[in-house]
Amino acid sequence: MAIITKRGESYRIKVSCGYGVNGNQVTQSMTWTPEPTMNKKQIEKELQRTAILFEEDCLKGQVVATVKFETFAEEWFDEYAKHNLKNTSFDRMTRVSSNVYPAIGHLRLDKITPRHIQKFVNNLAENPTKRTGKPYSRKTIIHNLSFISCVFDYAVKMNMISDNPCRRVYVPKGEKFERPIYTLDEIRQLLELLKEKAPLKYYTFYVLVLYSGFRRSEMLGLEWKDLDYENNIISVRRTSNYTPAKGIYTDTTKTKRSQRSIKLPKFVMDILKEYQAEQNVEIERLGNKWENYDRLFTQWNGKPMNPHTAGYWLRDFCEQNNFRFCDTH
Repeated sequence: MAIITKRGESYRIKVSCGYGVNGNQVTQSMTWTPEPTMNKKQIEKELQRTAILFEEDCLKGQVVATVKFETFAEEWFDEYAKHNLKNTSFDRMTRVSSNVYPAIGHLRLDKITPRHIQKFVNNLAENPTKRTGKPYSRKTIIHNLSFISCVFDYAVKMNMISDNPCRRVYVPKGEKFERPIYTLDEIRQLLELLKEKAPLKYYTFYVLVLYSGFRRSEMLGLEWKDLDYENNIISVRRTSNYTPAKGIYTDTTKTKRSQRSIKLPKFVMDILKEYQAEQNVEIERLGNKWENYDRLFTQWNGKPMNPHTAGYWLRDFCEQNNFRFCDTH
């Protein structure tokens, strides 16, 4: 129930809103001043009406008005993100928070407006970063805005605020970027160059990439038991990923539909068979130094390969052989 206190010519209306994320009781208050023309009865009637409406508004949403964005965002990481996000998404959200907190982390959750967030987004799009000397890409800006929006969405679901201000924020279009890709003729040349000069592991890797269309994480999650040589079929059942906090780890595929089996040309399967034979020789040579993960593409000792390794290797290979480099994707 609202507590009404007369303060000179005005009235303070105070409402208890339960408890905030820090366990302390949260209250909200407002000041109401009657019109000079109102009589005592009109003042009393309007004051009671205002108090009831204010209390209803508080109970609908304005529950943790004193909580700052950074404080609540850390609660979101602990209560929601670590239980529901994939490791790669959690890692990305953690990284972009270092951009967001200095800009709006000190502001109260209920006081942040679309204009606050729009100014932050525009700043990312217009001002060069220390690391690259260029403004952030549109994709990175979207990641930053997505983090803020996820925090506000959680606050809305928890009945802590009534609206997500990110819904009225737009991301500047920015410059269009076309990812460089190889022509068909260049692909043929690259495969010939790989076959002639590359270790069998990397030749196999890029033949399989080109003929399967598997994502990088799917490629590195492949195990020998996923290959059916008799029917020339490979099945995707898992992914291999990396974050600085977790290192290399095995995860589920991006979606359930990503778990699939595809039929490949026999000559691709023959290359894989040759590569498996080479790996078996290496396993025999290393003895107990080899760690058996059953992965196709590994480090020297059998551990899963870092997702960046194949791309870095191709970049260096192209540079050494005076060949145009395009990203593995």
